[in-house]
Amino acid sequence: MRCLFLSVATMIFAADTVAWRDLVTDQPSAVFNGKIGGWYLAESAEIDPTNPKRLTGKPGKGLLVNGKTGREPDLLTREAHGDVELELEFMMPKGSNSGIKFHSVYEIQLCDSYGHKGPLTGSECGGIYPRANLVPVYKHIDKGIAPKVNACKAPGTWQKLTAIFLAPRFDADGKKTASARIVKATLNGDIIHEDVELKTPTGHNWTKKEVERAPLLIQGDHGPVAFRNVRLRPYVSAK
Repeated sequence: MRCLFLSVATMIFAADTVAWRDLVTDQPSAVFNGKIGGWYLAESAEIDPTNPKRLTGKPGKGLLVNGKTGREPDLLTREAHGDVELELEFMMPKGSNSGIKFHSVYEIQLCDSYGHKGPLTGSECGGIYPRANLVPVYKHIDKGIAPKVNACKAPGTWQKLTAIFLAPRFDADGKKTASARIVKATLNGDIIHEDVELKTPTGHNWTKKEVERAPLLIQGDHGPVAFRNVRLRPYVSAK
């Protein structure tokens, strides 16, 4: 029994000591794939006092802001990942929309869902985004996976998302043996997902081939958003 306890304790310690990698640095093009567009570094950001649907940032360090209008390229990390743990903080104005895509294809939705009433779907903040077809017109084909609660804060407030993602598994012949999963995700301290299977990618990516490792994508073309304290580390299960 003592040996078993020591083994479990050692694995938990190992998981907790895996180094984090910060994604918001002084050189965004070194972290992401170089297609930065109008994203810029800032020391602070707030809702534009002349337009509640936009952000204004003070140039500096520590934050990444997706331009003046929120219509900038998606950020794609240069480094691919498999199983990964993510932490980040984000802020957006009224009605805005963004998202975080593990492997560039499995999306956790970030949007202004503050005050939302009625049933939740994967389209709300913290949801696992619905699958969709692009033709003949863009249309959802399911409701995605709703967050357990609507934990979204008011526009202009910094919010925190954490998530543990498990990549899909494949055998030696390339056949998928296990789907991707969200082990756990929280929004502003509230649990929004636990042990959720992702049978396919999300959104219009749902028919794409799945892989063991791929970059992380930060959505930048759906509305104004600012990010800070964005960091990743390989996830090591304590089991």
